[in-house]
Amino acid sequence: MHKRAPIELERPPALHRLEQQLLTANARRAERNRSWLADRSVMAINLLSSPGSGKTTLLERTIRDLGGELPIVVVEGDQATDRDAQRIRAAGGAAVQINTGAGCHLDAVMVERALAELSPAPRSLLFIENVGNLVCPALFDLGEDAKVVIASVTEGEDKPLKYPHIFRASRLVLLNKIDLLPHVAFDPARFLEHARMVNPRIEAIAVSATRGDHLAAWYDWVRRRIRASQVE
Repeated sequence: MHKRAPIELERPPALHRLEQQLLTANARRAERNRSWLADRSVMAINLLSSPGSGKTTLLERTIRDLGGELPIVVVEGDQATDRDAQRIRAAGGAAVQINTGAGCHLDAVMVERALAELSPAPRSLLFIENVGNLVCPALFDLGEDAKVVIASVTEGEDKPLKYPHIFRASRLVLLNKIDLLPHVAFDPARFLEHARMVNPRIEAIAVSATRGDHLAAWYDWVRRRIRASQVE
């Protein structure tokens, strides 16, 4: 059977110009957020993933394990409900919930408003749990120090190839739910190969947020980012 090439759709020029205008305006606000955070020595990490990858569970564990070292605050992004913010507060972190309605991502203006409400203390660690989506969040700078993409072994090894922009924009990929590897057909080495085809510089850590596997490596990565930001 003849293999057909994928259909590549082009945006109309007017739509493309509008998108560029939106991204440019967002970038200006993101730089304002970045300066605001730098003035207070607050490091921000933007967590990206598809729904159900385990972002909130990872944050709960991180808050419980690192909360004694430094203040941790969280901006929670979801289309509806404040359930994740409630979970973060129960774990010991301060949280502000942003509901985007039909929106599929957080933007710099939303984060700016959340920062005013959270008012993180100097030398805090800020996590931004973005809306579960592997497309739109990759395009929007929020003023963060780094983007981290979380994938799980239940999602398929080809995610980096199907959604390259989000892996290209991220400094680190956390491969979560490795406790489920005996029960799924998933090859971690092949997944990492695909991720590095898209982004040769991306770092990778395989973890289980529920069981605790290799979370120490994740915490060390966070500590290194904090030290690097303080030197910069």
